[in-house]
Parts: sequence; structure tokens; C-alpha cells
Amino acid sequence: MKTPLTQLLNIKHPIIMAPMFLVSNIAMVKAAMQAGIAGCIPALNYRTLPELRQAITELKAAKTEGGAFGFNLIVNKSNLKFPEQLKVCCELGCDFIITSLGNPKQVIEEAQKKGILVFCDIVNLEQAKKVESLGCDAVIAVNNEAGGHRGSIAPKQLIEELNEALKIPVISAGGVGTKTQLEEKLSFGAVGVSVGSPFIASEEAGVSKEYKEACVNYGAEDIVLTQKISGTPCTVINTPYVQEIGTEQTWLEKILNKNKWLKKYVKMLRFLKGTNMVTKAAIKATYKTVWVAGPTIEHSKAIEPVEKIIERFTN
Repeated sequence: MKTPLTQLLNIKHPIIMAPMFLVSNIAMVKAAMQAGIAGCIPALNYRTLPELRQAITELKAAKTEGGAFGFNLIVNKSNLKFPEQLKVCCELGCDFIITSLGNPKQVIEEAQKKGILVFCDIVNLEQAKKVESLGCDAVIAVNNEAGGHRGSIAPKQLIEELNEALKIPVISAGGVGTKTQLEEKLSFGAVGVSVGSPFIASEEAGVSKEYKEACVNYGAEDIVLTQKISGTPCTVINTPYVQEIGTEQTWLEKILNKNKWLKKYVKMLRFLKGTNMVTKAAIKATYKTVWVAGPTIEHSKAIEPVEKIIERFTN
């Protein structure tokens, strides 16, 4: 399958293994590259800059023909590590950077000087036009079928609307768990897809066995939106603990979020608290489990190697 995305990244198949907080790792991206797709890791998966440097160095050494690797940067003020993460990525180099949850201007300016492509997560046409005007290389259209921080517009409507208004490529994110669903997104006009949740139940993923098994045992109907993690709606598996704590912000958070002077600090605190919740759930199974995933876990029937999961989309 040759598309503008395969040409941009010099990959065999128009697929990006989406960056997933705590899930994505070097082993997964190596396997992705060997299978002819691109892999991406959130920079926040590394607690320190030396760890991020080591990851980039290792992936550069493992780079294979027909594969590509990149990193995801959270570019809003909640990520205090962002400036230094960007500096390290630009210094050592990678094939692409995906930006999320903020203004990507600085990333686009700095990364493109080094020949690094910049793809920007967007959920609507207004955001897409803004990042196109800043000079990004493609948009990742996060639709209402995505996992994690998803959009509110259906894939077909979003892709077609963006293609009509933009001059840059549109990559679709959300709703791809099978080859048929991949081909569907391409038929709507996407140049490729970003796929995340199906790879949680991979042998290479560094999360707990219980998290992986949850992605096999639960299905699309078990996915709910919560504001408990970052303040922004995020999809999680509706475990008994999630049902117990609820999915809405507290009355105090709602009031504080309406205060223009305080809301950025509230968001920062919620982000830090929420990521700690996800961290504990991902690496250690307890009754307090908050497992991020999207509805495409419906197609995960067993814990399998990354290579075999990719075959689901390419064979």
C-alpha cells in the first residue's frame, strides 16, 4: 500500500503505531520498524533526559529499511519537561515528532531545521488550519472512535472536511482494529492511520499482564470517557474501580476551571495526579485500576507479538 504517508516516512505500510503513555516502548517500536511501519513513543514515558537520550540512540541503531520512529511531545504548559525534551529530540534526531494538547509552533520551527517531520494531533478543522498555517507536515485527525484523548467528529466527516480545506496530508487516528477498517479510512481520503489500542495487548508492551488481559477480555461497549485523568475527556476501560470513583470532575474542579487565573494550575495538578493514577494501574494491578484504551480492543483476542498484530492490518 503506497500512499503519501509511506513516501513521507519511507515505510512499507501506511501505519503509525500510536504513542501511548506508559505502553509504548523501544521493543514495540523496533518490532514496528521491522514489520515495515512507523512507531512512536511519548517522550513522557522517560522520567529523565538521559533515559530519553538512550532511547533515541538505541532506536537510531535499530533503524531498519522500510521502518521509521518518532516521539510524541505534549506541548501545553502542564508538561514542564517539554522544552528540554524537544531539545534532545532535535539534537539526536528522529524521523518525526507528533505534537499533542497545545501550540506546536516551537516544535515545528525547531524540528524542521533538523529535517524532522512534524505531525500535529487535531480534532477539528479550526485546529487543523492553525497548525497548517504554522507549517506542520501533516495532521493527525483524532476522531470520535479513538482511544485516550479523542475527538468528537466521526472519521468520514472529519477526514473529508479536512481534505477539502487543507493542502497537507491527513492521517486518521481512531477506529482501526482490522484491515477492513484501515482500508475504510483510506477510502475516506486519509493517507494513513495511527493505531494504538490493539498494541496494548502485545507481548512487547511493558504494562502489567492484567492490563493486557483487560484489553482482551473487555470490548468496545466497556469503553467510557473520564475527566479524572487530565481534566480533558479520556477513554478508559470501565472497570469496577472506574465505576466507583466516577468519571466527572468534582464540583470544586469545575468551579476552578472556570477561573481564568487558576484554571491552568488546576489542569497541571489534575494532569500530574491523573498520570500518577495511570502509572500505578499500568505497572501494578490493584483494585484501583484506571486502564486507558479505545474501542478497538474489541478485536484483541489474545496477547500476541507486535509482528502478528501488524499482520492483522497488512495481510
